[in-house]
Amino acid sequence: MSRSAASRANRRGEPPPPPEPLPAPALDSHTHLDIVLGERPADGHGEWATGERVDAEIAAAAAVGVTRLVQVGVDVASSRWSADLAARHPSVLAAVAVHPNEAGAGGAGGDALAEIDRLAALPRVRAVGETGLDRFRTGPEGWAAQEASFRAHIRIAKEHGVALVVHDRDAHGEILRVLDDEGAPEHTVLHCFSGDAAFARACVERGHVLSFAGTLTFGNAGDLREAAALTPVDQLLVETDAPFLTPVPYRGRPNASRLVPHTVRALAEVTGVELAQLCDALTATAERVFGPW
Repeated sequence: MSRSAASRANRRGEPPPPPEPLPAPALDSHTHLDIVLGERPADGHGEWATGERVDAEIAAAAAVGVTRLVQVGVDVASSRWSADLAARHPSVLAAVAVHPNEAGAGGAGGDALAEIDRLAALPRVRAVGETGLDRFRTGPEGWAAQEASFRAHIRIAKEHGVALVVHDRDAHGEILRVLDDEGAPEHTVLHCFSGDAAFARACVERGHVLSFAGTLTFGNAGDLREAAALTPVDQLLVETDAPFLTPVPYRGRPNASRLVPHTVRALAEVTGVELAQLCDALTATAERVFGPW
C-alpha cells in the first residue's frame, strides 16, 4: 500500500492488514477484546463472549505468531467477562481490576473490591490489573480514592500470589512510592511503559517488568526507545492495549493483538536482540510472570 493510500485508510479507521508473521511464537500481554469488539454486557456475562467474533480475533493473532493473550478488565463487568473468556479459551489468561480512573470516580467501593478479590482466586485469572494511578484524566479530587484502590489491589494480588499490572499515567514517582510502601508483588508489570531511562532504571532495579506498546514505534518516542534499550531482556514484555495505541504505520486505526509483530520488531531493533530470540524471551518472561497457559 502506498503512503497516501495508507494515510487515507488511517483516516477512515479501517482495520490494518495483518503483518508478516513472527519467526517464533510471541504474545500480547495486555489487550481489551471486549472494547475491541465494541460489545460488553452490563453484567459481564452473556452468550456473545463465546461467539465467533472473539474466536476470530484470537485466531487472527495466532496466524501471525501471537499465540497467547492476556485479557484485561477495567471494572467489575469487564473483569467478569475476562475471567469467563480465559476459562473457556486455552490461549487466553485474565487480569481483573477496577481501573484507576473508575476508582477516582468512586467506582472502587467495597463491593467492587470484594468481587475483584473473588475473581482473582479463579485458576485462569493470573493478574490483578490494570490498577494504579492516573494524574491525567482524574483531577486532584480523585487522587486519594485512586491511591486507596491501588493499595487494595496490591494486597489482593499478594494474597492470591498473582501478578500486578500497573497503569501509570503522569504518576511515575507516586507509583514507586506506593509500591515501595506496600511492598510490590513478586511479579509487577508496568503496563504500557511511559517513562524515561531514569524511571526505567528505577523499575528494573526493583525487579519490575516493563511492557512496551505501540507507542514504542512513534516518531516522538525517543525516551521510550532509550528506556527499552537499557531494560534486561528478561524484564521485557510487549502488548497492544488494543484497541488503543496502534503502532506505526497504522497509528490512528483500530489496534488488535494481530498487530503485535510491529512492536516486537521495533523492540528487536532497539534492543539489538535477534527477532526469534526476542520472541522466545518474551514468551519465557510471560510464563514466569503469569504462569503457564
